[in-house]
Amino acid sequence: MKRKDFLIKTALAGVGLSGLTGVYSYAIEPFWVEFTHVDLPVSNLPDALEGKKMIQISDVHVGNRFDYSYIIESFIKVKALNPHFVVYTGDYISYENNTQFDQLAEVFEHAPLGSLGTVGVLGNHDYGVNWREEHVAERTVQRLKDHGITILRNEPLTLAGLTFIGLDDYWAINFDPVAAFKEYDPGRANIVLSHNPDTCDLDIWSGYKGWILSGHTHGGQCKPPFLSPPILPVRNKRYTAGIIELPGDRQVYINRALGHLWQVRFNVRPEITVFNLTKR
Repeated sequence: MKRKDFLIKTALAGVGLSGLTGVYSYAIEPFWVEFTHVDLPVSNLPDALEGKKMIQISDVHVGNRFDYSYIIESFIKVKALNPHFVVYTGDYISYENNTQFDQLAEVFEHAPLGSLGTVGVLGNHDYGVNWREEHVAERTVQRLKDHGITILRNEPLTLAGLTFIGLDDYWAINFDPVAAFKEYDPGRANIVLSHNPDTCDLDIWSGYKGWILSGHTHGGQCKPPFLSPPILPVRNKRYTAGIIELPGDRQVYINRALGHLWQVRFNVRPEITVFNLTKR
């Protein structure tokens, strides 16, 4: 083969591969949800909760940026698992206008609930423009409440012997860790819900030991093989996805998000996390 012909064919092959990658990243991976199964050892876990199933759903981003029928289909799959607890870790909408509240109601009519309880926290996008619109947060909370989801706003809630401590969003206007940990009891079985994992590095934890469940990063949404994602919306770039060990006998689990800010993913599939509760 002549060198010129070889270069032309190589270039055409490269164009074809780029096109396939683009199609995959736009039309396939954003809707190829992965159910990740993780053991979650919890100190002081009641005997009755050993082996119970807790599901984390994060960053649903209902709005106009992708076909949210995919979220409904994913919710139906979760319901089939009959979870005992369901936790939601923020960013329920990608707010543009009041239409998102009707869209949220349409989607969360199908929301999976835990037989023992369902709780969540807010994310930055649930606060509207520049994360500063309290009325957007209030309406989001009400829509979720209408569909059986209790949103914790810097407060704890004990369900069936398991205490969830919910931090309001770090970037928004109501972040108050002092209030959240005011009643912290290390003798209980505790799990913290915090949308933004950067909170893990703050001096706010009042001696807390145990798990923190977060979202926010989307795992970067696009990640070159064997490399870190080039874009992460956190200060600490360690906080990508999965289990990360922290100082002070704490661990954070960062969910890769079920929805998307924009309909593109590569090497970072959307995730629903299925935790198996165990004694520590």
